[in-house]
Amino acid sequence: MKKHFSILFIAVMLFGTLSSCGEFYKLEKSTNWDELYDAANRYYDKKEFNKAIILYDRVLPVIRGSGKAELAEFNYAYSHFRTKRYIEAAGYFKTFFDTYNRSPLAEEALFMNAYSLYLDSPDYNLDQRSSRDAVNAIQLFMNRFPESDSYERALGMIDDLQRRFEEKAFEESKMYYRLTEGLFPGEFYRACIINFQNFAKSYPDSKYNEELAYKLVEVSFAYAQRSVFDKKEDRFKDTIQFGERFKLKYPDSSYNKRIENLLTSTQTELEAHYRLKEDYERRTAEAKRIIEEEEARNKEASEALKNATN
Repeated sequence: MKKHFSILFIAVMLFGTLSSCGEFYKLEKSTNWDELYDAANRYYDKKEFNKAIILYDRVLPVIRGSGKAELAEFNYAYSHFRTKRYIEAAGYFKTFFDTYNRSPLAEEALFMNAYSLYLDSPDYNLDQRSSRDAVNAIQLFMNRFPESDSYERALGMIDDLQRRFEEKAFEESKMYYRLTEGLFPGEFYRACIINFQNFAKSYPDSKYNEELAYKLVEVSFAYAQRSVFDKKEDRFKDTIQFGERFKLKYPDSSYNKRIENLLTSTQTELEAHYRLKEDYERRTAEAKRIIEEEEARNKEASEALKNATN
């Protein structure tokens, strides 16, 4: 008996499915726009969004500009959202807002435009250009509807995206730092220093600033050590400046002992550089004096020879 019931149940389900497919196939071929409109809305209400999209694609070009178009276009955007086609959904929600900005649904459409872009934005370790589009869309919504019930939610989305930007920037900073440890650090020292400083300006409240401020001193010291003679003095002075700023900003930091060691090493190398510079200047002055004396003697000899000839 149970076996017969199971077969009957499957047969009924199969018949229902085939019947539904047949009905939808007929609708795809139909030119009865009222029937298509009603069916698209019906499939939307039944959460059969892919079928709703197909029928809305058929009927929207025909009903656009009529009283039926507003709801159809709104449902069309949401159908894409519900099927996780977030970029398409964002575009359709924005088009809806631009077309029906006086509609009671306009606020929701503009929020959903921003929310769709937010959901499509990648993790922090990927390219964040689309995330910046999401930020712009969220800010547009917040500016347009500052009293919206969704305002706090939009703020949370902005904060989350800003954290992704911060994480991305920190990962880039670490990349530059790793490159300075390679066989050919070259200008990576300079790039690292600029990157660390820019990070602090862009994210003044970041939890990573203390670590990067320490690494700024560390990299600055290494950069000065490897600099050509004429650049060493200024770059060692930069290291001292970075180190003193660190101590003022983070007086209780766990990095302070290492900062002190770096500053001591910097001062030692700077003093050694001053001695070399002084010796170099002395030798240069001595060489210049010898050359000038030699030139003077040659000039006297030349004049004496000239007078003797006359």
